[in-house]
Amino acid sequence: MPPGPRLSAEERALWARVAATIKPLEGKAVDMAEILSAPPTPLVKRKPAARVATSPKPARLIEAPPPDTLDGGWDRRLRQGVVSPDRTIDLHGHTLATAQAALEGALARAVADDVRVLLVVTGKPPRPEAKGRGLIRASIGDWLGTSGYRDRIAAVRHAHPRHGGSGALYLILRRRRGE
Repeated sequence: MPPGPRLSAEERALWARVAATIKPLEGKAVDMAEILSAPPTPLVKRKPAARVATSPKPARLIEAPPPDTLDGGWDRRLRQGVVSPDRTIDLHGHTLATAQAALEGALARAVADDVRVLLVVTGKPPRPEAKGRGLIRASIGDWLGTSGYRDRIAAVRHAHPRHGGSGALYLILRRRRGE
């Protein structure tokens, strides 16, 4: 008995042309007469699969090394633009070295002042044809992962459009524990 569903007349003709170009494996020869002589199977129309409605959520940054420890309330407020950043650092115009130093300095000041939300403006992601652009944005995840303050970073999220949208990131910092 041939494997799979039975073929229509068109499919049998097409299969015969394809099978004529193939050399079967040793001991695996198939009886083409049996496949081609099987009566065609009527086509069955299938119902389209039901679509699941999903709400558009901003993508989370995967390259961020700190563990993701925000609850749903934080994410909802960030997505709605309700949370305002306590501090902002703009990395436009920096080289990679100066941008990393500026970010580390801003993190140090934010941790010292027990800031909760730091807005890091990196600039929009580059278009594919723009070679050599977007290096600071591409390096942020690595810099945060090697930062001395990585244990104080609770999460990294894309900014709301009023705070820079895809050209900026929120760094949510953990509160200082009772010292």
